[in-house]
Amino acid sequence: MENNNRLIFKIASESDEYEQIHQLNYATFVEEIPQHPSNSEQILVDKFHDENIYFICLTENRELAGMISLREKRPFSLDKKIENMDDYLPKKEPKCEIRLLSVKKAFRNSKVFYGLMKLLFNYCKENGFEIAVMSGTSRQLKLYQHLGFKTFAYAVGTPEALYYPMYIEASDPLDAYKF
Repeated sequence: MENNNRLIFKIASESDEYEQIHQLNYATFVEEIPQHPSNSEQILVDKFHDENIYFICLTENRELAGMISLREKRPFSLDKKIENMDDYLPKKEPKCEIRLLSVKKAFRNSKVFYGLMKLLFNYCKENGFEIAVMSGTSRQLKLYQHLGFKTFAYAVGTPEALYYPMYIEASDPLDAYKF
């Protein structure tokens, strides 16, 4: 756990944190990026919830400001979207998948995004991952490329929710970014 100017960066572990994660998933991937259908509960539990590791940022009042998740188990969600995905990637193992990046609008253009990425990258390095894949929304393509992610294969999704398969290698200069 890291405390950064009244923001707390940690791996989710409490039931109230998971409840807020499901609410933020809904706000992001139903209301903002129309990837999933709406529901009256206004929550979205990810289909890989039980396998995800959630890296979160909380305010001092325990409000969820942002999150990103990591999944270590295959098949990844990208495996189901891109036939023979490994043919497009460097021959490195082990791989992990980064998923569900979301920062509440009030916390965008703050330290939340970079703090989440730092926590995630440190976890990947500490656990020996050689490569991480993700689906990067077309809305933030330049940001992901700035961080060192490279696109591969072809765009997936729908015109309203278009994603680019991306990867980053452990040998890429993750420490070069001043978080």
